[in-house]
Amino acid sequence: MSDGTDTIEQAPSGAVGTSPPPWYARTAEDVVAAFDSDADRGLTRAEAAARLVRYGPNRIAQEKPPSAWMVALQQFRDPMNLMLVAVVLVSVAIGEVSTSIIVALLIVLNVVLGSRQELKARASVDALAKMQVPEARVVRDDELLSRPAAELVPGDIVRLEAGDLVPADGRILRSATLEVQEAALTGESAPVAKHAGALPAGDVALGDRSDMLFQNTSVTRGTATMVVTATAMLTEMGQIATMLTQVKRTRSPLQRELDSLTKVLGIIAWTAVAFIVVVGLLRGTAFQDVLLLGTAMAISAIPTGLPAFVSALLAYGAKSLAAAKAVVKNLTDVETLGATSAINSDKTGTLTMNEMMVKVLFADGAWFTVEGEGYRKVGALRSAAGAPVPDFTRLALGLVLASDATVGDDGTVIGDPTEAALVVLAAKLEVDAEETRRLYPRLAEVPFDSEYKFMATFHRYATPEGDRIIELVKGAPDVVLARCSAAGRPLRDDQVPIDQVRADITAANRRMGEKGLRVLAFAARIVEPGDEATMASDPMSLTHDLGFVGMVGIIDPLRAEATDAVHTALRAGIDVRMITGDHAVTAQAIGETLGLGPGAISGKELQALSDEELARRLPELHVFGRVSPEDKLRLARIMQQQGMIVAMTGDAVNDAAALKQADIGVAMGSGSEVTKQAARMILTDDNFGTLVHAVEIGRRVYEKIVAYIRYQMTQLLSLVMLFVAATAFNINEGVAMTPSMILYLFFFATAVGVIVIATDPGDPEVMRRPPRDPNVPIINRAAVSFWLLYAGVLFAAALIPLIAGPDEPRADAPSAALTMTFVVMGLGTVGNALVNRRDPASGLLPPILKATGVGLITVTLIVLATTVGFLRTSLMTQPLTGPQWLACIGLALVLPVVAEIGKWIRRSRAPRPAIDPVRAVTPLRGRTGAAPADA
Repeated sequence: MSDGTDTIEQAPSGAVGTSPPPWYARTAEDVVAAFDSDADRGLTRAEAAARLVRYGPNRIAQEKPPSAWMVALQQFRDPMNLMLVAVVLVSVAIGEVSTSIIVALLIVLNVVLGSRQELKARASVDALAKMQVPEARVVRDDELLSRPAAELVPGDIVRLEAGDLVPADGRILRSATLEVQEAALTGESAPVAKHAGALPAGDVALGDRSDMLFQNTSVTRGTATMVVTATAMLTEMGQIATMLTQVKRTRSPLQRELDSLTKVLGIIAWTAVAFIVVVGLLRGTAFQDVLLLGTAMAISAIPTGLPAFVSALLAYGAKSLAAAKAVVKNLTDVETLGATSAINSDKTGTLTMNEMMVKVLFADGAWFTVEGEGYRKVGALRSAAGAPVPDFTRLALGLVLASDATVGDDGTVIGDPTEAALVVLAAKLEVDAEETRRLYPRLAEVPFDSEYKFMATFHRYATPEGDRIIELVKGAPDVVLARCSAAGRPLRDDQVPIDQVRADITAANRRMGEKGLRVLAFAARIVEPGDEATMASDPMSLTHDLGFVGMVGIIDPLRAEATDAVHTALRAGIDVRMITGDHAVTAQAIGETLGLGPGAISGKELQALSDEELARRLPELHVFGRVSPEDKLRLARIMQQQGMIVAMTGDAVNDAAALKQADIGVAMGSGSEVTKQAARMILTDDNFGTLVHAVEIGRRVYEKIVAYIRYQMTQLLSLVMLFVAATAFNINEGVAMTPSMILYLFFFATAVGVIVIATDPGDPEVMRRPPRDPNVPIINRAAVSFWLLYAGVLFAAALIPLIAGPDEPRADAPSAALTMTFVVMGLGTVGNALVNRRDPASGLLPPILKATGVGLITVTLIVLATTVGFLRTSLMTQPLTGPQWLACIGLALVLPVVAEIGKWIRRSRAPRPAIDPVRAVTPLRGRTGAAPADA
């Protein structure tokens, strides 16, 4: 983000020095003077109009959308679409009109879906533009006006109050009890106190610039007057929009791998077809017969069903994700989830509930743990056995009367979230906030201000000595403690000097702070009758000689399922990091509770590291606090450069650029529209556990895709080997099977095998293995070796009857040898599908009966092809004898036996990955435990 310095584009001439300090390090008067403005009268209307012309409207710039036709044409650069075009031409050439129509429709679908995704890629910037505040209260010519936010210019004086959205970036001139919710920009869950005092010069994190206000953050308490220092694209929001336009989406791992696979398949298929056609013509075979054989071979050798199957399987995965409350925008994102090796998670609302809650309580020297969830008014207080239970009356009065928030029985909060947590604690102490406030109305108050960090309220209260006025104080522990002279109940004999318990209170405060809790202290005193007039005129003067009451530790609690989800991810070899705008101490405490890996670092420390240092230290860093949007974006990029597949969660505007950069950006359903547009997936329940479950679904989908490719490559290569061998050695005049046999197997037998794979539930151990290495593609040495092995076994089994069959095979008439080759290939398809549906797990595990039942469809079709008259005529098959069927079955079983023995050997030799389910993960660089994509 910008450091807040005035730039030549956003400051009047003459206001810029060579190296001016940032706005937050300059006094309010200096900033106003730099813009030639007036803190009371504002700009003149004429000057504002001139500046509007000079600087332009206060709007986030929108990019000109690309031409839909150009985007559509670019889709034809995809190798798979080019292959499908070739398939259409081949299908038309052999008269398979229906096939050509289906494939052509698939091309249209691919182009439409791809174009739609490209056109939506820029929508996140448009969403930022729509977030502009429509109206703002601005001072012009000493008159307070309501003007469109788009007309604001640098130097304008803007007034704000609780409930307002900040219309531009600005330096605070005056404020009263001001608090601003900056979660949309910084990710910090609690509202931030603001003031007008200048900060020390130096690099101050965005979330710590307490004298600055930023566009589209919201005022939750108090009032302020600010001078506009930046508008439009030079605001912090505008710079996020600039980052979004510069971030280019990466292609998914599956897209990249399918591109490579398509090229390889094309080379294999068309080379084989060319060899068959050329050799056939050289041998004098009729051109028409050679063309028919070649095109039939091409139809079978080119996996025309690959894109359709992959799309269908990804669509099924997307549907499963939607049912699990995770919505993906693009089908390929399903597979990307399965390849995820690192998750950068936001804290607020994802790992936590985004509901402040009192977790611990310290009173009368005793500790109490507060149970319950978020803003639910149900929960008990637990303490050590034998510890005396103090009188919580004074604390309850402070919780309720020194707060303004209200909490409904349904958890609805009106007001400050921290005060809401106090009201909920009072309810757990069986105190009704509404009735207590009605019974003890506020007589006077010292409003909270960030300068003195406490608030005080005065109420008439019944004591044993009669009605007296009680003063209740709530604030930062060090400030409250400094104003206390005693600890104990006012007007009782059990009060003790504060010095006797100061060390215990200080230690308790430190203990809460080390756990990442936000600590508030409470104190009280009885106002003497002679001080009642002072209470009305100068209540601040009475905030001394207080009696310390107790302290509470507040935190945004973890989601109930977050810890288990993190452990599941770690057990699956996924490195989980928490990246948040909250302070590093708070983030580290939560990280330890979750069981994340070691190492915490602040945004300032992160920025001091070079990319090389960060990459080297990354395995030791798992908690990042007080980070900026640039930090999140940088982390995602560096992790991707190391070969990781990165998932990033977020819900605030400051997450948008990193979400767009990540391989799988995950937005929260309750988050901003900007993050939803920039992300690839949306969690409708804002639950980190849903993301981990989505990764599991993605892994299962990818395993099915790999199983399908393994199955298809076995069929394709065995068929290529069979025809190339028949052509090369002139077996049966180069015809291993008739074109009609080839097409029959392609349209019926192979399709049934696909169903076997598609309906398999997958390996139940999928989330107990490391993620696949993204550097090992589908086409890798191990995978190709198994493809060739399985294809060679099936090829040899089908070739045997063709060479040593009961009769001489003939290309122009039925023969037992040719029929047996056809039957072996058909039955081999069933065995291929059954064993290759899982790897390295056995394909004979349950539900094997269901898979076998589906495979029997192919067996039935093969039997019909050799017995039904019209099929025998068109395919040129003949009935087989019992021994011939037994021989075919035996030959077809060779492939399943070889495959299962091979998998058993690999499983017995492979070491189980040692993954500590809580603290350790598989190394992300140079992984050796990750199995190859097909191994």
